[in-house]
Amino acid sequence: MKSGAEKEEAVPCGWTKCKLPEFCYLEMGQSPPSDTYNSDGIGLPFYQGKSEFGDLYPNPEKYCSAPNKIAKKGDILLSIRAPVGPTNLSPHEACIGRGLAAIRPPDSVQSKFLLFLFRSLEKRIEGEGTGTTFKAITKDFLVNLELKIPPLAEQYRIVEKIEELFSDLDDGIASLKRAQQQLKVYRQAVLKWAFEGKLTAQWREEQQRQGKLESAETLLAQIKAERERRYQAELAQWQADVAAWEANGKAGKKPRKPGKPKELLPLTPEETQELPELPQQWLLARLGYLTLGVEYGTSAKSDKEGKIPVLRMGNIQNCRFDWNDLVFTSDEEEIAKYRLQKGDVLFNRTNSPELVGKTAVYQGERPAIFAGYLIRINHLSNLIDSKYINYFLNSIFARNHGNKVKTDGVNQSNINGQKLMDYPLPYTGINEQLQIVEEIESRLSICDSLEATITENLERAEALRQSILKRAFEGKLVPQDPNDEPASVLLERIRASKSPPGRG
Repeated sequence: MKSGAEKEEAVPCGWTKCKLPEFCYLEMGQSPPSDTYNSDGIGLPFYQGKSEFGDLYPNPEKYCSAPNKIAKKGDILLSIRAPVGPTNLSPHEACIGRGLAAIRPPDSVQSKFLLFLFRSLEKRIEGEGTGTTFKAITKDFLVNLELKIPPLAEQYRIVEKIEELFSDLDDGIASLKRAQQQLKVYRQAVLKWAFEGKLTAQWREEQQRQGKLESAETLLAQIKAERERRYQAELAQWQADVAAWEANGKAGKKPRKPGKPKELLPLTPEETQELPELPQQWLLARLGYLTLGVEYGTSAKSDKEGKIPVLRMGNIQNCRFDWNDLVFTSDEEEIAKYRLQKGDVLFNRTNSPELVGKTAVYQGERPAIFAGYLIRINHLSNLIDSKYINYFLNSIFARNHGNKVKTDGVNQSNINGQKLMDYPLPYTGINEQLQIVEEIESRLSICDSLEATITENLERAEALRQSILKRAFEGKLVPQDPNDEPASVLLERIRASKSPPGRG
């Protein structure tokens, strides 16, 4: 009885095994001199790795006027480092960098066949990647990679059947992705309606009839008073700490005097012109009234293990914290200084433009501190709900304001603490804030459920795609025909060729 491994290696009737160079031509990429790169379309499109890949064809971002290594039209582009395994088809002659290899099929073999073959091998190739900083595979690995090749006529049948099955699958995936995009649009619409006062219009009418509607002016006055009271309390504590420090012979560092809250200028018409017309009972004022001062996170080095996690920008996802992919610290001084308190809102201050301004509320899930690319908005009292702040900062109004005030660098944008404190924020009473949060979350919870279903179906579609490829290259997708010329004969013709197969 054959073992599982022997069954896996079984070759269908008429197929043959060979090493990659016996069947295809292999061209390893090499980075050309950097002074030959350009973005003006001069020379050949220059592909460096997976980052330029699309579903089938890569998208040129750079060009090279003096290429070292060239892929020809119809070559399979294989990502061989960071990450290993993904593939695309080269739609034209192109320069390839060291993150890619070009695999050129024989003239009689369809490029799509070779592409599907390598996509069926992607997980296997990915598993062979080695390296500490990033995974990569070498030319030696590819030269010794063993392929199972069907007869040429069966190759055409395999391609035809895969494309037929993938066409239906791709239609379904496209519909799911459209639904995913529509959910993103709806999420933003919910936040827009919320901060236009539309979600609570009926609630306000009912409260007004009962004489219970709170004044935003009164709320803001209370917040300003709380801001001053908190500062005076910190000042008094500092004075007591200094007296104790002096009584102790001035041992250790002198306690640091708390900073006086910054004066906030009134909002200008230019700052508010793109904001919606608010309900009569609301008002706009700067976000900075909520805090004595915003705070940047730790810049100390973190580790893979430690006492408590250090939340980073990547842990902020869809207005919440994702507690996966964590780093840690055991530094007690850093923990004391940056430990998060329940209700803190963290704001992502720097990254690519679409990621600047992401926020999440710390709910006390587990002890944690926060990293330097994040800003803590440690609000002063129960007069403002953390989730209300969080949702507003993720709304189109706050995003548009952030895009106006951010500083753009070479690869990153930035919003500093002062600019964040200067954000316009719609103020309304705490009861309406809580009602707004409830209205938002009742709608977004439905989005979350739908999105989870879509994600599950996309994962199933990808699993089905891999199953189709697996069956194809086990010889189980289309029937074998005993009248087909054996693949061994095709391979002999390729070996007999005096020059590497090419596409001209």
